[in-house]
Amino acid sequence: MKALLTLSSLAALTASAFAGAVESTAMTTSTTSTTSSEPWITGSITATYETSYYFRGLWFSDNNVFNGVNLAAPLAENLTLGFGALYTQAAETNSSGGELEYSELDLVGSLTYETSFATYGLIVTNYHFFDTYYGSINGTPLSTGDVAVKNAIDIGLTAKKSVGAANFYLGSWFDTKIDGWYFEAGVDYTFEVTDKLSIVPLVQMGYGINYYTDVNSSDEGLTHVRASLSAPYAFNDSLTVTPYVAGNFSLETRKAQNAPETGVNDLFGGIALNYAF
Repeated sequence: MKALLTLSSLAALTASAFAGAVESTAMTTSTTSTTSSEPWITGSITATYETSYYFRGLWFSDNNVFNGVNLAAPLAENLTLGFGALYTQAAETNSSGGELEYSELDLVGSLTYETSFATYGLIVTNYHFFDTYYGSINGTPLSTGDVAVKNAIDIGLTAKKSVGAANFYLGSWFDTKIDGWYFEAGVDYTFEVTDKLSIVPLVQMGYGINYYTDVNSSDEGLTHVRASLSAPYAFNDSLTVTPYVAGNFSLETRKAQNAPETGVNDLFGGIALNYAF
């Protein structure tokens, strides 16, 4: 499913836009200091436009607008409670069957624990698909069965290890609707160009077990490789704008589904606005 972590894991666009954010993706996590000089609750508001919407290697729609909010509150020195919500809708998508309608609301709860070695996260995401998981053509669902679900929940465990300017990610998610598993590994690196502008390359690879495949695909195997390059620009301590370009390269369990719509390999891009408070 599409977690808010999608925004942050994509190109470190938001500090856990659900992450998961997002973050779906879903692997980026954020922590909050408990010093008395900082507010007890912090958060961020995000707005993003993306030319093609991919999640865990699977194409869903084009020209999507995302709006999200994330809140974080420290429970202990190294333990943070997070809540998030993300809504997305496709402004215009021309699929092989005609005009595709797609919209989704994600609600996320998370616990983040920071240690000297790594940061660990427990994430529960509830997904609601207003037009079903595969969307609809003029109000008619595209599919039946598992891929036509309208509501699902997944539970994720994530880990993030920072080494200098590099971040390494690992994550696993269990979908309670279809009893399927998804695993992902990724790495990004931040090049500081100025005190306001950075360049961030990111690479991710996914693996699924009984995770939303069709009859022409293997039930288990590599889903995709995703590479992105983002350029976050911080106007001040609160406002950051991040343009990015990305590529989704479909592997064995995604080729049959993506090829008719976008091809096996696809390049796309977007821009994200994040306001932290």
